[in-house]
Amino acid sequence: MNKVIIASGPVIFKDGKTLLNISGKDTFWKFCGGIVEENENLIETATREAKEEMGINIKITNSEPFLLHTTKEKDGETLDIILVHFLADFTGEIIPHKEVHEHAWLDINNLPENLAPNIIPTLKHFELMK
Repeated sequence: MNKVIIASGPVIFKDGKTLLNISGKDTFWKFCGGIVEENENLIETATREAKEEMGINIKITNSEPFLLHTTKEKDGETLDIILVHFLADFTGEIIPHKEVHEHAWLDINNLPENLAPNIIPTLKHFELMK
């Protein structure tokens, strides 16, 4: 059986740094974001996830999202995962959810090795890094 998961999240960038976090069972840095819920569009998902994970309000600054496909093995199944990213500005104070173990503004020219596979392609797509 093949399942498709669509996840959406914002790319928040300022002063040469991007906001990333490590959350849940993961041990790698990723953008905030999550799975699209029923009756929700991609921007609504990105907005909700930013609020849930980081406690911030976002404003999407680009109309065309960046889409990236990846696959993941889970419980003997292959999952197709479509990751959808929007550039966004934010307001409010960053107050991470209890499931966020760590968050940081990471310098895009000095990123750690334990990154989710979508980070660098997404930053390159939005021309935030070469």
